[in-house]
Amino acid sequence: MSIWLSVVGIGEDGLAGLTPSARTLVDAAEVLVGGGRHLAMLPEDGRPRVAWPKPMDSVIPEILRQRGRRVCVLASGDPSCFGVARKLLRAIPLREMVILPAPSAFSLACARLGWSLPDIETVSLHWRPVEGLHPHLLPGNRLVILTRDGATPGQIAALLRARGYGQSRMTLLARMGGPQEARLDGLAASWDAKDAPDLNVVAVDCVADPGVPLLARVPGLPDDAFRNDGQLTKRELRAATLAALAPVPGQRLWDVGAGCGSIAIEWLRAEPRASAIAIERKAERIALIAENVAALGVPELEIKQGEAPAALDGLASPDAVFIGGGLGAAGVFETCWNALSSGGRLAANAVTLEGEAALFAWHGQVGGSLTRIAVSRAAPLGGRTAWRPLMPVTQFAAAKP
Repeated sequence: MSIWLSVVGIGEDGLAGLTPSARTLVDAAEVLVGGGRHLAMLPEDGRPRVAWPKPMDSVIPEILRQRGRRVCVLASGDPSCFGVARKLLRAIPLREMVILPAPSAFSLACARLGWSLPDIETVSLHWRPVEGLHPHLLPGNRLVILTRDGATPGQIAALLRARGYGQSRMTLLARMGGPQEARLDGLAASWDAKDAPDLNVVAVDCVADPGVPLLARVPGLPDDAFRNDGQLTKRELRAATLAALAPVPGQRLWDVGAGCGSIAIEWLRAEPRASAIAIERKAERIALIAENVAALGVPELEIKQGEAPAALDGLASPDAVFIGGGLGAAGVFETCWNALSSGGRLAANAVTLEGEAALFAWHGQVGGSLTRIAVSRAAPLGGRTAWRPLMPVTQFAAAKP
């Protein structure tokens, strides 16, 4: 089928800012689709108009019903940058559409601030809680954030203060590129703007207060970064486990017997484009996982209460599996291994002789590697310092052929 759908980025300057080719697509369209703000930029001429509903996905069937007619979708800035193009491409082949972007909000913000686009981190809070910022809060980091509404800048400032980044410089940029463009600068510590326009972005130049713990995205967060009841994979072993699991963009982790969720959380912090499911049988630990998810900024983590292997039924197939609990439960390893995609990785740790026996048995079935990890930490002993060993751990890791 020939091209029937055009996706045109439009800025705050409306039709005047469109390129000649983009204006031709808008003028030639038989059906117009867009947000109320976008459609209001066009003079009323009798053509059918479809406004974005909530949720936005519900308009896709209506667009598909127009297949064969010339349809133009209007979107803010660059439709491929946290925009509608991604949703449309899930349902409509690229060969049936043309996408013409305008400058994105990120490009406009960098132009206003004199920042280099490749040197910043871009974040969208359109459909995510503000806690999603946590992994990005690192000294010297520069963020440009698409906000949800006029209340979001204040929420960002509150989160920065709570995390010890109150001296971070914030810039609110509203309605960029149009006659009502506005700017507000300040520090998170004293930010008190309450009536920001709904259409805004916030730029943050991250500055940490002295002594604030550094929570990097490299696996191996400090143990005290997690709320836990003692069921926690310790920092050194956690880093080794994530190395064996190897987070990859677009891949899914099962964290089976998740405890406080530390492995799944660090998997997502290391690779934000991955996904993860934490499976835990105890309700009190489910609550701990939820608290850690909010505190460490991975709201996309899926949490499921239940006991493996029964709780694994119906879950989307994993590309990596960590078995943190239930090593000796019948059928857990077999269920996980059979569900694992080709080339997928499985890792498990044991501290008991019974757990080690299970790992040796699995190694005998599928190969892989067995590693003994012994860690000692320096600690006071009387008036001196001595090594205090943690319990040695046997780690099993294997890749599915």
